[in-house]
Amino acid sequence: MNENDAPLLEMRHISKDFFGNQVLSDINFSLKEGEILGLVGENGAGKSTLMKILFGMDEIHQTGGFGGEVLMHGQKVAFSSPIDALAKGIGMVHQEFSLLPDFTATENILLNREPLKYTWLSEVFGERMNLLNRVEMEEISKRAIGRLNVPLDADMVVSQMPVGHKQFTEIARELSKEATEATEGIKLLVLDEPTAVLSEQEADSLLAAMRKLSDAGIAIIFITHRLQEIIDVCDTIMVMRDGKIIKTVPAKGVVITEIARWMVGRDVNTAQRQARNFDYEKSPVILSMENLWVNMPGETVRNVNLEVHKGEILGIGGMAGQGKLGIPNGAMGLFPAGGKITFEGKQIELNNPRNFLDAGMAFVSEDRRGVGLLLDETLEWNVSFTAMQVQEKYLKKYLGGAIKWRDQDAIEEETNSYVKQLEIRCTSTKQKAKELSGGNQQKICLAKAFAVAPKLLFVSEPTRGIDIGAKSLVLKALRKYNEESGTTIVMISSELEELRAICDRIAIISDGKVFGILPASTDSAEFGLLMVGQTSQAQQGGSL
Repeated sequence: MNENDAPLLEMRHISKDFFGNQVLSDINFSLKEGEILGLVGENGAGKSTLMKILFGMDEIHQTGGFGGEVLMHGQKVAFSSPIDALAKGIGMVHQEFSLLPDFTATENILLNREPLKYTWLSEVFGERMNLLNRVEMEEISKRAIGRLNVPLDADMVVSQMPVGHKQFTEIARELSKEATEATEGIKLLVLDEPTAVLSEQEADSLLAAMRKLSDAGIAIIFITHRLQEIIDVCDTIMVMRDGKIIKTVPAKGVVITEIARWMVGRDVNTAQRQARNFDYEKSPVILSMENLWVNMPGETVRNVNLEVHKGEILGIGGMAGQGKLGIPNGAMGLFPAGGKITFEGKQIELNNPRNFLDAGMAFVSEDRRGVGLLLDETLEWNVSFTAMQVQEKYLKKYLGGAIKWRDQDAIEEETNSYVKQLEIRCTSTKQKAKELSGGNQQKICLAKAFAVAPKLLFVSEPTRGIDIGAKSLVLKALRKYNEESGTTIVMISSELEELRAICDRIAIISDGKVFGILPASTDSAEFGLLMVGQTSQAQQGGSL
């Protein structure tokens, strides 16, 4: 085969095991220039490990390497580090952000690759006296953003950006890596869950940008759990299950139910509404918010008035940036807030997370790595730490409580029960949280909250970045926990059908306020009207 006829990328007979645990077996696939490959599979199917091999990540080399070979344009390549992969034109945007919050978009896009300007002081003191060439930086940055065709402000500081713009900044950084004498321009872009944090409009903009990049000859490996996006934008769909490739098919004509069945080996319907007869009107108000405002970057929370009834599952939905994520973050004291919050008849002082924990509330954050987890600690420590600290659970007390000692047996037993209940894929409860896949990390966050046995639980984006099978499991676990323990749940989600699947009522947030509350059984079109600021025709299912 002529080198020019060879695929851009080939991975042949790839295998990988971690300490005897086989995670990839005989993986074979190829990718042409400009092709968009949709890579799907449940959490733990092996997608991330395969991409780590492609990108030359240290984790692969430090655990014995891998079997098989990687070729680009028919030539075998061996990447000893991500720097080698970058030099060959492979860029990767990871699921978790790696941006400097106090730097602008431009500064992040060109970090460690800034063009320099020679000055007369460089003549005397050497290259360390060179200055940043700001004009050239702006040109490169705006050119990369232009390739995405999104309204991203190159001069905005990352900490002030909505979460979707942070994602665009990450992608623009990869696109800015133009060809030099030492490196090749970007040829292949790996996008790991890029739309998980985006609103529908932002996701549509990204999909349009992907097509534009594809037309320019850039190949893309697109990993996402939003299966409709796979169908809409990809040329080819590759399905992985249990470390093997189950299917590789053209995307044209494929339907979501087929992909879901290939992924999990069974029929799946995550959004099927579960029958429930909870009459919230006969239940007392457990939590009320009056005139709540929250100062959270990228979120608008101006004047929220909301009542939550004891024992209900209340959903909060709405478009990105309209305030739905700001409500739990402000209510639990993670961002500056004002107004009045009353819980079980007592006003709770704002801006102090401990007040809310002591009152009997808990929060599973949408930011599982930044807020939810102790990444370098074991699963046992993650599950037990908050309950131990706030409620003195899992402690043996001696001499009337003067001496307290950790009850390791109780911690192990509790963690193991959650591993079984939530089907957390791990080697043992001693494994570190950072070693788990994103979906399994999310399940640990839920287990940690369940361990506190709260009276009210805020759950923010509980299925973000989780595969279709695990989504169903998490939603059922929340419903089961609510029904068995009587815990009131407030669930915030960007996916309306998930809210409709398990909630009793759903409040839609628009422009920082509660725009309407409807029973979850209401037709989805009515919720759609509320989301875009139009009054619904349906009878309101609760007071504002």
